[in-house]
Amino acid sequence: MQLTHDSGRVDKTVGAEGPKGRTRRLLLEHASILLGQGQIASVAEVAQHAGVSRATAYRYFPTRGKMISAVVDFSLGPVRQAASSIADGRQRIEELFRQTFPRFMEYEPQLRAALQVSLSDVALERAGKLVEEPYRRGHRIDILSHAALPLKPRLRKRGFDRLVRALSVVYGIEAYVVLRDIWGARDKEIQAIARWIADALVDAALRDAERHRKSAGRNKRARKNGAVPNGALRR
Repeated sequence: MQLTHDSGRVDKTVGAEGPKGRTRRLLLEHASILLGQGQIASVAEVAQHAGVSRATAYRYFPTRGKMISAVVDFSLGPVRQAASSIADGRQRIEELFRQTFPRFMEYEPQLRAALQVSLSDVALERAGKLVEEPYRRGHRIDILSHAALPLKPRLRKRGFDRLVRALSVVYGIEAYVVLRDIWGARDKEIQAIARWIADALVDAALRDAERHRKSAGRNKRARKNGAVPNGALRR
């Protein structure tokens, strides 16, 4: 998995070229700037900041949620497009955490803002007060599933799904929110702790899978030897 890492606010290698592509990128750059400053701007406010008409901006991003989702797409562009050639699942997960957490650090203000919008939209939706389509997150599902894929045959579907869900708790801006805001941890410590947790989760998933295989093997042998009636061990 080879990832590029630049110092710009928005990855300029992502997106279509031509007038439409440039306009879309301009809007995203200004949305990213405002989010980086802690401003949860509307599509209209971003349009004004970018010097683009509201009508044009809304053609690209009909809701604030879609605009913020696009900013996150740009921020995580190389991460989402990367494909690892490593065959070992544990190593792929370690590589993913090692190479992408610096990008979370670079875009921390934007990702924090996206988290804030997501939480706000969920609260408004539950209260029946949300007036537009909510912002939905979920990039990490595909990213983590791809990284952990070599482990799936050993973990089976249930164990694999549980591992990916567990990894999703620590893979992302939430690790920075907890470890920086509560513990005052610095970037390198945050990244090291996240990798340590990921490795521990892989260990736990593999142990569970091995324990399940051994238990299934004992049950099968017991039924074969007539030690218990068929189905008794499943009750």
